[in-house]
This record gives sequence, structure tokens and C-alpha cells, in this order.
Amino acid sequence: MFRTGPRNLITDVAGLRVGNASDARLKSGVTTILCEEPTVAGVQILGGAPGTRETDLLEPHNSVEIVHALVLSGGSAFGLDAASGVQAALRENGVGLDVGGFRVPIVPAAILFDLRNGGEKDWGRYPPYRELGYEAAQAATIDFALGTAGAGTGALTSGLKGGLGSASTVLDSGVTIGALAAVNPTGSVTIGRTPYFWAAPFEIEDEFGGLGYPSPMPDDARKILLKFRDRKARDKDIGGGNTTIAIIATDAVLTKAAAKRLAISAHDGFARAIWPAHTPADGDLVFALATGKSGTELSPNDAIDLYAMAGATMARAISRGVHAATRSDGDLFPVWSSRLA
Repeated sequence: MFRTGPRNLITDVAGLRVGNASDARLKSGVTTILCEEPTVAGVQILGGAPGTRETDLLEPHNSVEIVHALVLSGGSAFGLDAASGVQAALRENGVGLDVGGFRVPIVPAAILFDLRNGGEKDWGRYPPYRELGYEAAQAATIDFALGTAGAGTGALTSGLKGGLGSASTVLDSGVTIGALAAVNPTGSVTIGRTPYFWAAPFEIEDEFGGLGYPSPMPDDARKILLKFRDRKARDKDIGGGNTTIAIIATDAVLTKAAAKRLAISAHDGFARAIWPAHTPADGDLVFALATGKSGTELSPNDAIDLYAMAGATMARAISRGVHAATRSDGDLFPVWSSRLA
């Protein structure tokens, strides 16, 4: 049987810290993950509408092997500025790739669309995401908030608030794997309009309610419930504002190519937790990190366990993000707990 790490957060993977920053009026925010040492990374994008920065360098055939931080941000394309704020914080601390005597922090980033979520977006000439990124980097620690926090502050799903979720798993080999997700999909994380999560078979203890699956299944279990078909969404004209962005991390020793394989496998968690996932309207993306802190190089069988649990751990993180969402002034959608009434 698999078990969670001590925090059930991605920071159970040694060598990582997470920082959140948000603006309640804006209904948006930024989450960054900082690497204590330069860390092997990869990426896989399966959504049809991604928004990214510095993802090309993560491909296995390109020369830069490591990153110093990753950024998940709200704000659509405006949110890509958040990486500049994180980069500035790292540069102040002398962190970066040595390029001809200059320190260049490598900070890939991805964004989700949360512009039409009821928040005030009249920010003037420049959007606030660079400063939010800097603030998130300064706040990075091993314990951090889930739900309506960081990049999940203004996230929405089909009919419910989304949020920032995280989970971890310790494998039989002793290797730890962790996931972090900002959950803002086109689809639904619950079965129909019930409080039951699609990811229920992967739940450890009662980390997102402990409800299991409904019996019998509701009549709308197979209905495709999309955010832009929801009545409230239609009335507020927020159709097309989607995307789940995430990070999967391990303390195993992986090559850059193996890190990409880890990111690919973690997308299985999207498919197990969200119905539907990877649509043309979503920018679904997973970054992967391999800190190597365990010193463990995986056998072929242990590698299969790692890739399998990448999907399961990601599915749990996605569900935990929605489960932990809290009410805020001006919300367009209810929180998950409202379905228990």
C-alpha cells in the first residue's frame, strides 16, 4: 500500500519550497516552486490552448538541463509576467545559470485563464503579476496553503470553485513523488452535480472527503458538464476561461528525458480527476522536476511504479484543490462543501 509523505504536499520531495501570493480584489494569484539546487526538469502540454514561457528549453534535445524555479499563475497571458518577478528574487540571491559571467535564473512558467471570474481586472497600464511573482518567491517555504490561494485564487471548474491542490506519495522503494496543481478546467472534477470526486479510487484516507463513489451512479454521470455550459457561467459570459496547470516532482535520480516521461504520465491524473480533460479550450500542462535528493536510480520495475503513481498523485492533488476551496466575496460559483448540504 502507498502512503502520503508527512505533509501530503509536493514539498515532501526534498529540495523544494513553494510560495503563494494573491490579490483578493483581483481574484487571482501566483504560485512558485523554488529549487534548493539546480534541478532536472521536463514538460508535457496536452491542452489545446496553452500559455507558457521557457518551455522549449525543457525538451530533452535542448541543451539546458536544469531549472531554478517554476511558476504557475493566473491572469492568462498577462500572468506570464510573474516569472520575471520570481527571476528577480532569485537574481538578488545570486541564483542562476552562469552564462559568460552573468547569472541567469531559469524560470519556466505557465498560466491559466481567470480573467472573467468576478475579480477587478482594471489594473492600469501594467498588470500586477510581476510583483505577485516576486512576493510568492519571497514567501516560499515547505508549508503552504491549498484551495483559494496562489494560482488557484480565482480558479473555477464546471459549477464549482477550483483551487490550488497538492499531494504526495511515498513508494515502496522509498522514493517520494509529489504533485501541485492549479485547477481551473473546462470540465468537472465531481461526478455530475454530486459531491463525489472522479478521483475517489486513488484517495488516501479522507484527504478529499472520503466519500468514495456514489451508488448508484447519478443519471448525469456520463453527461459532459462544461464550465461554459453552466447557467451561471453563461449568464456571466465567462465561457472559454479554462486550463489546469501542474507540477509533478520526485526525489529520484532522473535524466531530462525521464523527467519528460514523468510529466507525460502525470497527465493520466488529469484524465482520472477531470471529465473531460485536455480539450481544445484548455491549456493543460504538467512540468516535471527530479531533485535526485534520494540518490535512488530506479530499476525498471520501480520506474513503472513511479510513473503509475505520478497519475494517481496528480489526480489526488487536483481533487484536493477543489475540496479545499473557500468562499470569497463576489464568487460566481459555490465551493465544494456546499454540495454536502
